[in-house]
Amino acid sequence: MSGTLTVPRRGAGAWLPRLAWAALAYNVLVILWGAVVRITGAGAGCGDHWPLCNGVVVPPSPTVHTLIEFSHRLTSGASGLIALALIALAFRAAPKGHPVRLGAVLSFGLILLEGLVGGVQVLLGLTADSTDPARGLVQGIHLANTFLLLGALLLTALWASGRPALRLRGQGKALGALAVGLGLTLVLGMAGAVTALGDLLFTPAPGTPLDTVRRDFGATASLIENLRVVHPLLAVLTSAYLVWMVGALRRWRPSPAVTRWGVALFGVIAAQMAVGFLNVALKAPDWMQLTHLLLACIMWLVTVLLGYEALTTLRRVPTPARAGAPEVTA
Repeated sequence: MSGTLTVPRRGAGAWLPRLAWAALAYNVLVILWGAVVRITGAGAGCGDHWPLCNGVVVPPSPTVHTLIEFSHRLTSGASGLIALALIALAFRAAPKGHPVRLGAVLSFGLILLEGLVGGVQVLLGLTADSTDPARGLVQGIHLANTFLLLGALLLTALWASGRPALRLRGQGKALGALAVGLGLTLVLGMAGAVTALGDLLFTPAPGTPLDTVRRDFGATASLIENLRVVHPLLAVLTSAYLVWMVGALRRWRPSPAVTRWGVALFGVIAAQMAVGFLNVALKAPDWMQLTHLLLACIMWLVTVLLGYEALTTLRRVPTPARAGAPEVTA
């Protein structure tokens, strides 16, 4: 897609960007509440029933765990209703071919997939104290879908606000570098989900982090424990690549927006690395895990924003004319 398509700023068109940005913020809160469900071990609060809770629509005399899990299902269901409203507004306010329509539909599809992954997790009993290695796989898939959903909602909000569509053709090295950066960030998040699960199920060993690593590779250690060390190693690799990527994009697609979001990404990476070290040093307290997850969401969104600005910036192409001739854009 290319070019800029506007949305009328009256009637449904006035409400579309407001709802799109609200949907993005709301889903971040839903994600954090989902982490609370995991941290408190309330994932089995509705038993092995889904979408019903303990076999009924509204559970009578619920326990604390049931209230936590049931409220998460309600908030997740509300995100689906918001996405449907977003689709309705997008198709009413935006003309045919406008990217905001695609963004709204894609967001709703990813919300449905989010619910299905959560349902599979419940029906297979991969909740509460389950140490089945399959739980780590499902947890990673869940996080990947979550990040893709946030990215789709962010693009939808940008398009609803009148920002231009992505320019994918002719982007060359910039598109390749961004694809690798987004891919690494996505895999980093998935590994982080497995590590967080490991910290929940297997409390870090007393002593230094090296003591935990030694235990994680002991004869009786599970696969989830074995994988716990992957996330910090991948965090260093991904952070180094993203720092290089920001510098490259500032050369290839120079613009104030690319510079601004590149600097923002530097800041988020620094904050995330500091919180990651504290999380390990403090042996993963609940509040620190929530902070780490929130920063992971912000880091993903800032990376997507940086990529968006780079892919909507006109590329400078030197003209083959005489020396000193001005450059043109493509």
